[in-house]
Amino acid sequence: MARESEDPAMTKASKVKRQRKKKPKENKTRTVHANILYDNAKGEENPNRHYANNEIKTTKYTLLSFLPKNLFEQFHRFANVYFVFIALLNFVPVVNAFQPELALAPVVFILSVTAIKDLWEDYRRHRSDQEINHMDCLVYSRAERRYVEKYWKELRVGDFIRLRCNEILPADVLLLSSSDPDRLCHIETATLDGETNLKQRQVVRSFYDLDCDFNPLKYNSIIECEKPNNDLNRFRGYIIHRSGRRDALYKENLLLRGCTIRNTEEAVGIVIYAGHETKAMLNNNGPRYKRSKLERQMNVDVFWCVIILLVMCLFAAVGHGLWMFQYGDKRPVFDVLSPEGTDLSPIMSAIYLFLTMIIVFQVLIPISLFVSIEIVKICQVYFIHQDMELYDEETDSHLQCRALNITEDLGQMQYIFSDKTGTLTENKMVFRRCTVAGVEYSHDANARRLAMYQEMDSEEEECTSHGGTLPRRDSVTTHGLQQPHGQCSSPPTSVLIPLCCVLSTDNPSSVLQEKDITPDPQLLDKVNDCSSQMDFMRFHSQPTSQLPSDLADIIDFFIALTICNTVVVSSPNQPRQKPRTQGPLLWCNLFMFFLFCTTWGVVSIFSRKEFNFSPVHLATFPTKTASKGCSSLLSSPSAESTLTKLDEEQTPRGLEHAFSPVPPCYDGKGWNLEEGELRYEAESPDEAALVYAARAYKCSLVGRLPDQVTVELPHLGKLSFELLHTLGFDSTRKRMSVVVRHPLTDQITVYTKGADSVIMDLIRPPDTGSSKGKRQKKIVNRTQNYLNLYAADGLRTLCIAKKILSKEQYACWLQRHLEAETAIQGREELLFESALRLETNLHLLGATGIEDRLQDGVPETIASLRKAGLQIWVLTGDKQETAVNIAYACKLLDPEEEILTLNADSQVSIGRDSTEQIYSSSSPSSHSSSHTAAPFTVHRLGLVIDGRTLAYALDKSLEDKFLAVARSCRSVLCCRSTPLQKSMVVKLVRNKLKVMTLAIGDGANDVSMIQVADVGVGISGQEGMQAVMASDFALPRFRYLQKLLLVHGHWCYSRLANMILYFFYKNAMFVALIFWYQFYCGFSGSAMIDQWYLIFFNLMFSAFPQLITGTLDKDVSAETLQQLPQLYVNGQNSEEYKPYMFWMNMIDAFYQSLVCFFIPYFAYADSDVDLFTWGTPITTLALFTILVHLGIETKTWTWMNWLSIAFSIALFFTVALCYNASCPTCYTPSNPYWTMQRLLQDPLFYLLCVITPLVALLPRYFYRACQGTLFPSPVQVGRQLDKLPAETRRNILSLSRVKMHLIETFHCWPIRELVLVLCSSFSCACKRIKTWIRRHCGLESALIFLRRFLCSKAQQKHVSVSLN
Repeated sequence: MARESEDPAMTKASKVKRQRKKKPKENKTRTVHANILYDNAKGEENPNRHYANNEIKTTKYTLLSFLPKNLFEQFHRFANVYFVFIALLNFVPVVNAFQPELALAPVVFILSVTAIKDLWEDYRRHRSDQEINHMDCLVYSRAERRYVEKYWKELRVGDFIRLRCNEILPADVLLLSSSDPDRLCHIETATLDGETNLKQRQVVRSFYDLDCDFNPLKYNSIIECEKPNNDLNRFRGYIIHRSGRRDALYKENLLLRGCTIRNTEEAVGIVIYAGHETKAMLNNNGPRYKRSKLERQMNVDVFWCVIILLVMCLFAAVGHGLWMFQYGDKRPVFDVLSPEGTDLSPIMSAIYLFLTMIIVFQVLIPISLFVSIEIVKICQVYFIHQDMELYDEETDSHLQCRALNITEDLGQMQYIFSDKTGTLTENKMVFRRCTVAGVEYSHDANARRLAMYQEMDSEEEECTSHGGTLPRRDSVTTHGLQQPHGQCSSPPTSVLIPLCCVLSTDNPSSVLQEKDITPDPQLLDKVNDCSSQMDFMRFHSQPTSQLPSDLADIIDFFIALTICNTVVVSSPNQPRQKPRTQGPLLWCNLFMFFLFCTTWGVVSIFSRKEFNFSPVHLATFPTKTASKGCSSLLSSPSAESTLTKLDEEQTPRGLEHAFSPVPPCYDGKGWNLEEGELRYEAESPDEAALVYAARAYKCSLVGRLPDQVTVELPHLGKLSFELLHTLGFDSTRKRMSVVVRHPLTDQITVYTKGADSVIMDLIRPPDTGSSKGKRQKKIVNRTQNYLNLYAADGLRTLCIAKKILSKEQYACWLQRHLEAETAIQGREELLFESALRLETNLHLLGATGIEDRLQDGVPETIASLRKAGLQIWVLTGDKQETAVNIAYACKLLDPEEEILTLNADSQVSIGRDSTEQIYSSSSPSSHSSSHTAAPFTVHRLGLVIDGRTLAYALDKSLEDKFLAVARSCRSVLCCRSTPLQKSMVVKLVRNKLKVMTLAIGDGANDVSMIQVADVGVGISGQEGMQAVMASDFALPRFRYLQKLLLVHGHWCYSRLANMILYFFYKNAMFVALIFWYQFYCGFSGSAMIDQWYLIFFNLMFSAFPQLITGTLDKDVSAETLQQLPQLYVNGQNSEEYKPYMFWMNMIDAFYQSLVCFFIPYFAYADSDVDLFTWGTPITTLALFTILVHLGIETKTWTWMNWLSIAFSIALFFTVALCYNASCPTCYTPSNPYWTMQRLLQDPLFYLLCVITPLVALLPRYFYRACQGTLFPSPVQVGRQLDKLPAETRRNILSLSRVKMHLIETFHCWPIRELVLVLCSSFSCACKRIKTWIRRHCGLESALIFLRRFLCSKAQQKHVSVSLN
């Protein structure tokens, strides 16, 4: 803010009071001065001295802080603290159980590996920081009066820097000068938001009209702007000149750090934010950490392990105390004295023994579990990336996993929340129909052309499947492919299509669909008639008011389509292209293109310039901007300069000037399309589709400057509209407006384009008392009817309107708008109110219907996901009718469903309507229509709710009712929903219903929804990369979600769940061996197992096989999982990891430990073997039992499974033989020397190695055998299907009507009957069944045969089998 001098007469108290009042305001803004004014001043006098410098440091540690800081971070994990405590406890002589140094080995190993990993990552960050900080940039030096090279780290806020083409911006810079003739600077923001399309930035208004190069020495302004923040889409402030004039600053004036200068030779700016205060650095928060549902459940079981550990230690302590108490005053010979040399009381002995047992039983808490889980997850992500079925050749993109710690959550999803546009649809807009002045133009010829393109699309796919395709790279464009109207005949379609294959970055037919539009003959005739009449009026200096109103609306309609957008126009010979990349792929494309043209004899195309090939020009169409409020309002020509022009203007230009035979804006000749086809770069596919539609009617956009838009109209030639102001589109207003001066009428006209739900409310109420008003009312009613029809056909609708302002009205509005622009606090609200004042009382021109086709495979994917038990909600900002139509097309809604539609005007009405509808739909008639194949929903209902009603439903008082209604429905469709409402819906369902949620979207307006869900999935589509960068997983297409969830999600969950349970079993089984020994050693804490084996058993000997199984195991094949989506319910219900399974594994572990302990105990009873000669076989038997147990639980065997088991056994015996041979007197009186060597010579040892594992694992094997034969789960039935021959399995699974009938049949037979049937000549039955199935591929016949066969067997056993 401008600083005012203090009043000398002001008292000290009032000064303090004013300072207190000003302090909050000063904290919210930043004042930036030019540093060159303070070159000779001391550092304390520079007002910019408190701002951060440009040196960045992203490292965590220094040489001195690494060790303490890294250990502190690692001790945030409770498991590490526990194991360090156990290791330190072992240093206490009274309670130690192992050698202290040996006890430290495992925890030191784990901490060291983690520390080395962190150190390496930090060193890499340090090297990256050094490279960035020592990059060069040009900074203006007052002493040398020129720009000199400096390192980035030497840059300061207030420095002037010169930027050159292809340079990376070192800081956030306010653009003050550009070599571009339009004072624009093109930047690429791929490093910030992933978008590769070029964005325009404008020079600050007050520096726009400089006639010479910018001179920093003449700069004497002060910049007042907001404090550093991480909002990439907002920049507020103003620049104060010496004259006191203030100009508003926008995000279009700010160049952000990390962006790259493109297509601009040179630019100059002043640094506003530097270093860690730049927006890019403030957004660099690192990866988000999420905890999976399985991990949370695992932590509960870890807690139970701690409880079991304490119970075992307490039991041993009590036992030891009682054992010591029985000796009374007689001290045992083996009793241990206290440190003072006195006897210990039984109580003290029990206390010390309690701590000793904690050390001995520490293995019960799996120290290697957490590390193993991280390793397995990384391996799972690697194999997911290697899945070529998740690679999209068209876009040359594949799945990205951006969150490594929630892969198993993919197999437990229950609710999916999806965006529509760009996620379910292609987001490639194709103009289909329009209505102008109440008359509808169906464009039937255009519809037939689109159908032909779709047929060619399918033929092209067949050709590419046989002939191969070129690599997909965004290095070329096809915007120059369309032949202009009136030109020579185009090459044959057979030539055009392959040519597109070489040049296009998208599907060739889709590009032609977007560009080639067949005009409606009736509308084209009216456009030509209107243009010819206007040309006649212009020539004869007649006013345009004589033009019929319907024709005037038609020409205004197409003018609005042409100029009411932000489309950037460029021609092939215009030097606005990226630097040429001399890569091999580029030259390959050039060669292939030239070869094709030569082959087909179309080299003459180049001479005609009908096909302009620019291999380095990118044209991508990101779409929907995020909810930015009115901060997205585009800057326009200076408001003050516009006001000045309005004040300086004399009387309005007369009709003679407006309709002179050759007006100033008309050069006497039409636009020569032979000079090269124009290219349109649009921010959204909607804008591109409308511009191409207007061009089809010869209303072409031929040029755009910051203050001027040039269009070409039939018969009128080129006309230049003076662009006075632009109000950009945002998700709050849902419309865009441009204020122009019409070149023919000299009137100030507002053209508005936006959503019909908004525009129709802003239309001026017609005066029914006049014929003109009645006509306008009829037009509005007819347009509304056509909008409803378009929406019913699934088309995206937009309304076009206009408004004529007098100069006084515009000047008044502009003055108030200028005040809103220069405000820092509450600017968004003020700009919204200002835009609303302008965009009222509009005159309706017409409406358009644009088609956004469904992506390939979307209906099939949704149907498959619903069979998997997933509830799918679609949250879209589209109109209700459009969304409903798309929902039917993608099979989200079923024609047989009863649709509940909630459109309420108040909270009271929604509460009443929702209750009435759900009760009426819950009647018996509704129940009778419920679908038996969807057992996961209550009724066969569908819910459709609009944005206004959704806002009421999300209120605290109604959210429970809303959820009750939504849960009763099979599908939910939320229309006209804002980004905030999307995230609120996801959060409500996740928190209230306690379910696993997945959100998928492709645009910036889906980011909040993606971040709120348990798993966020981004689609790398047409709308930039904001959704991808905020997501946990990124997919090229929606259809890949099916395999990601049903296959990889199922596998990841099943593997990790079984691995965690196996870890708990393995550790408990090994610890229980020592526990049983305590009954024979007076609970003294002794162990019959060598401490080397105790320490390294879990860390080395048994670690590798479970890692292989956790990474590669597949319970069901990918083909079966996709053909039987119902198997996904296994993960939704957590069937692989139920709470009781933990306790079942604990019981099994204690049973197996009893067997492995007592069989060797009785085998070596009354023998003279020493302690370790008896304990080593127990360790060996435990290892064999654990490995065979893993083999029973393994579903898929590979050579790596066999190798890992063999390696574990070989490693154990190698370590044992070497250790026993090199340790003659390690632990007296027990001696491990030559123990393993003697055991390998004893036949009893081999007998124990065979009998003990068999006895220990017999119950588990019997349980698995009975479970798989008598009461198989659906997953086990699917596994049995995998064992069938591939052709037979495919034929069985292809019969969709009876896919799950076999599973249901297995469940309907009584277990007792199945036991008798299966026990009767089972091998013969299998042979007969296999033989029959190989002969006959039909499942129904096979099922009938199977039932007859089993019935005959059952009758022989006098058993009645139900055939229902």
